[in-house]
Amino acid sequence: MKKYFSLVTFSHTIFAMPFAFIGFFLAVTTTNYPFEWQKLVLMVLCMLFARNSAMAFNRYLDRDIDAKNPRTKVRDIPAGRVTPAAALTFTLINCALFIGTTWFINTLCFYLSPVALLVVLGYSATKRFTALCHLVLGLGLSLAPIGAYLVVTGHFDLTPLFFSFAVLFWVSGFDIIYAMQDEDFDRRENLHSIPAYLGKVNALRLSTFLHVLSAAFIVMPVFFIHPGILYYIGIVFFCSMLIYQHLLVKPNDLSRVNFAFMTTNGIASVVFAVLFLLDRLV
Repeated sequence: MKKYFSLVTFSHTIFAMPFAFIGFFLAVTTTNYPFEWQKLVLMVLCMLFARNSAMAFNRYLDRDIDAKNPRTKVRDIPAGRVTPAAALTFTLINCALFIGTTWFINTLCFYLSPVALLVVLGYSATKRFTALCHLVLGLGLSLAPIGAYLVVTGHFDLTPLFFSFAVLFWVSGFDIIYAMQDEDFDRRENLHSIPAYLGKVNALRLSTFLHVLSAAFIVMPVFFIHPGILYYIGIVFFCSMLIYQHLLVKPNDLSRVNFAFMTTNGIASVVFAVLFLLDRLV
């Protein structure tokens, strides 16, 4: 189990899972649908199965690329800790578990489950043909809040989409920063990424623009859910973390990219979600 947690980088669940809780409790506190433990558990399971399948498939599909890249050759498949066949089997099992779990939620979630898998698994191939791969990754994680909202209600609404767009631009922005580490490698291997296409300076500018959009969409729900002071504190904190990671990373100094990627964004999502949930309870 430990090696499969390593394969899917289980700690990165911290990015999307908090926003899934936001979507879930947004539905519970702004609609007439009651809180149900069963739905909450099913939502969490869906998040885990979808993410496990996406990450395992990414490692499977990128195994040859990872083996060539000095930064990624220590990953589980190139290092020989997990075989490609085992990674693919793990992917298929989690896909089946994801679809099976949605069957017990509602009809809409079940019908949309293949679409969700297409997005989160399809991301792994995009770096081979488009520099917009970062936005596809953001799109995959942005399904968390709207998907969790659908678990409760079984229908779409506007407010959870604001959180989905916030996640889309937030994740796309910090993935561009993370990809700056592989700019030269991507060019040599004819792989597509924003840093390889625009260079580090312009990539950082685009990342900044995407994070401004993310901050804007974090603010938008205040006009629809009438939040309290805790939500406003959450907005300030989340936006501060966006600014802080851009202060950490410079085009000529990538030494703190991993800290900016994992620590600041992980703290931003968790703290913002906690403040949102407390605000809803109060």
